[in-house]
Amino acid sequence: MEPWIEVVGNLIASDTGEPFEPARRSGAGGGSISQGFVLAGIDGRRFFVKRNQLRLRPMFEAEAAGLKELARCAELRIPRALGVVAQGSACFLVLEHLELGGPAHGAGLGRGIAALHRITAPEFGWSMDNFIGSTPQPNGPCSDWVEFYRDERLAHQRRLARQNGARRALLDAVARLEQELGGFFPEYHPPPSLLHGDLWSGNWGFLPDGSPALFDPAVYYGDREADIAMMELFGHPGADFFAAYNERMPLDPGYAVRRELYNLYHILNHFNLFGGGYAAQAERMALGLLAQLR
Repeated sequence: MEPWIEVVGNLIASDTGEPFEPARRSGAGGGSISQGFVLAGIDGRRFFVKRNQLRLRPMFEAEAAGLKELARCAELRIPRALGVVAQGSACFLVLEHLELGGPAHGAGLGRGIAALHRITAPEFGWSMDNFIGSTPQPNGPCSDWVEFYRDERLAHQRRLARQNGARRALLDAVARLEQELGGFFPEYHPPPSLLHGDLWSGNWGFLPDGSPALFDPAVYYGDREADIAMMELFGHPGADFFAAYNERMPLDPGYAVRRELYNLYHILNHFNLFGGGYAAQAERMALGLLAQLR
């Protein structure tokens, strides 16, 4: 048995109050950042385990805290985090295993995301900084959404892009966008809604009964449109989702323009993580948004 399995098994036993004897482990998709495993016990219980370098332990701890925050929404299934443990040069996040792959139920997902977004806080941001992928994501509390999105999102990614060798044209376009950001919010003043924060199609799924589930969060309190925009960036939740969501929480007409504004953050982050053509895409998006203000 690999040494980490014993360490993880001890955490499971301590958290659940029941002895855990591992029977087998199998590989599972953990995304592009971490390795994923399913660890099964001789009693049939299964747990999802994510593995990464020990230096990234704060990323796992923030993910566990984010899942706990999302669990405030009773209409979505959120895996429970048992904890984070270290073994050698690696760390492990141990999660409740969810059986995904059930029939897609867009309307149920729409109602669940609307319920999530109804949970609000006094300020934008969150009680702790976290990560978007493996990129640090600052969440300093702020009472003004435009200020928060300018400083904690766009400017943060622009500074990282400069360090990563982005072209001056991209950096200048994003900087100008930061200066003119208020132009996208002339009469729209969103409350600080609880957001998943990284809601692309790989981070939601359905249980066998069709119940919607969310995982791999980058939680903060912000404009709910940011979550909806991300759902259309890499994948799409479908017409049934939007019908159900809008029935409970109609989107503002200005969403069609702000969708690009919010997805610029994620494209900049993809450049900072992966490089390649994301820089050119981000530059086109920033210039297009500036043109909307002319």
